[in-house]
Amino acid sequence: MINKVLTRDFFNRSAVAVARKLLGCILVRKRLGEIERFIITETEAYDGFKDRASHASRGKTARNRIMFKPAGHIYVYFTYGMHWMLNIVTGPEDYPAAVLIRGATSLDGEFSLNGPARLTKKLGITGALNGKSLGKSAGLWIERAPQNIPLSKIKSWPRIGVAYAGPVWAKKKWRFTIALPTNKLSL
Repeated sequence: MINKVLTRDFFNRSAVAVARKLLGCILVRKRLGEIERFIITETEAYDGFKDRASHASRGKTARNRIMFKPAGHIYVYFTYGMHWMLNIVTGPEDYPAAVLIRGATSLDGEFSLNGPARLTKKLGITGALNGKSLGKSAGLWIERAPQNIPLSKIKSWPRIGVAYAGPVWAKKKWRFTIALPTNKLSL
């Protein structure tokens, strides 16, 4: 099955909309001549200057400057001194927004990568991808979902690890998940 690679247009909208729409899409990593594909099952949105949980809430810095690039750029940062986090920039240029890819499942449903650090470790994603455009030339791209995910299958939750953002922003239900049946993609 050949799926269409998502273009910048897909990502050029609000982080919340992109976070929902990425569920069921296929995250593809090519390295050392091998291609791995995973179904995206969990995302988290970070949207703009006002979002107190966003890295950009205090303005542009050396760390978050990639969030200000056009939609479809890869924003990878290091956290807790040991983990890489994979984000995709969304929305218009100079408006800092991104979606964190938190989880994925193998196409056959045999195993899940629950947690953004497990995902980046398995896929060999490091700071070397930071600032690149998502696409085949970067060795990391996302393909359209093979089928639409019914809204009834999408759950929304508060984001994880953002209590520092205060009660309003910490409680925003901008983390989205889907549960896939074991061993198959169909819902």
